[in-house]
Amino acid sequence: MKANLRSPADEIAAAVNEEELVGLVLEAVRIPSVTPHEKAFAEWVGSRMEEGSWDRVRLVDAEPGRPNVYAETGRARGRSLVLAGHLDTVHADDWVREWGGTDRSDPFIGRIVDGEIWARGVTDQKAGVCSIIEAVRAVDRAGYRLAGRLTGLLVCDEESGQPGTGLSVGMRAAVSHLFNGPGEAPDFAIYTEPTTGAIYTAQMGFLIADITLDGQSAYFGTPELGVDALRAGHALLGELWDRNETLKVGEAHDLLGERFLLVTHVESGGNIAVPGDFRLSLIQKLLPGDDLDSQADALRDIAARVADHHGVSAEVVFSASRDHPVGGTPDEVPADHPGVRSLMDSIEHTTGGRARIEGAPYWSEKPLLRAAGIPGVYFAPGDIATCHTPFERLPIQELISATRTLAHFVASWCGVEAPGRGRPEEEQ
Repeated sequence: MKANLRSPADEIAAAVNEEELVGLVLEAVRIPSVTPHEKAFAEWVGSRMEEGSWDRVRLVDAEPGRPNVYAETGRARGRSLVLAGHLDTVHADDWVREWGGTDRSDPFIGRIVDGEIWARGVTDQKAGVCSIIEAVRAVDRAGYRLAGRLTGLLVCDEESGQPGTGLSVGMRAAVSHLFNGPGEAPDFAIYTEPTTGAIYTAQMGFLIADITLDGQSAYFGTPELGVDALRAGHALLGELWDRNETLKVGEAHDLLGERFLLVTHVESGGNIAVPGDFRLSLIQKLLPGDDLDSQADALRDIAARVADHHGVSAEVVFSASRDHPVGGTPDEVPADHPGVRSLMDSIEHTTGGRARIEGAPYWSEKPLLRAAGIPGVYFAPGDIATCHTPFERLPIQELISATRTLAHFVASWCGVEAPGRGRPEEEQ
């Protein structure tokens, strides 16, 4: 008889049930969870985790009526791991406008077209949440338990766009609830934002600024009585565009590319009069090593210089505080980190192809975990380029492949033991 040469991690990866996984994703997208209305989906996630092999599952409010889902399994005999994701999605107004009157008009149906699931939130990021659920089910299905401690962390309030939300309320609360004491930081984390199955070891930082210039409105026939805020705004735009060129001259990042500053909105005037106010919004991309405070001060200095020259007043407000008062910090974990190497091995083992190391073209909440002492990466199926658009979709084969990889990695990183065996088998 030929010996079975498969490792426990191989067995666990093979135990991922394709039909159940696709069914999970279809169930998930049919529960709307547009920020800040994540509660129903959080309850569904909690119930599905309780059906798996998690030892403990809790729903804990990050703020009233907006729960996070915390789950734990495994023992303290191997390396520890966090699998994280977010529960909320962006709104679906664009989807309804694009597909109204067609068979894709409902953004929460989850229609399968040419081997892809089309739905709001399917990639960002209900596929990642379901991959976590199914990967842990596969451990149990294969007859093993985890030797190392695994924490599942599904949070509210990641997405921006709805008034008063998108401030990482959920992840802030999770870090405070779970990792606030000495020695409590797990060894590694995977945040299941979409990466097309690549490993995103680096992510950009950002700041969003709203700048207002106030002058003095006056009747068009007596412009000498006014102070033209639009004219000052023209000068401000020039200064900001010059700053963008300066930022781009700096050294680019191998995975993230260039720094830049993008003006995203401008507003002024409206009456037959000297414009008394001018408003703009901008976003600035930062790279690992950049300091948010100094970048914010540079924008304040530009606004103050323009205001002084043109006789207007200036206010600069940073409107998207995440892990920093003025924005979100960049982050990077070395490609030779043991967790990255282990995940690369799992990708190559389960797919037969080479693992890809890339940079995230977005900001998400991994820096909040890093600040708690937990290094990590992004890894999940799906393409961020379709997210937040009416063309959001998820290739089913990519979903299955990434979930098998995740299951293999969980077993490899944490180590496994068969019930009653008492000795962990750790895959390297």
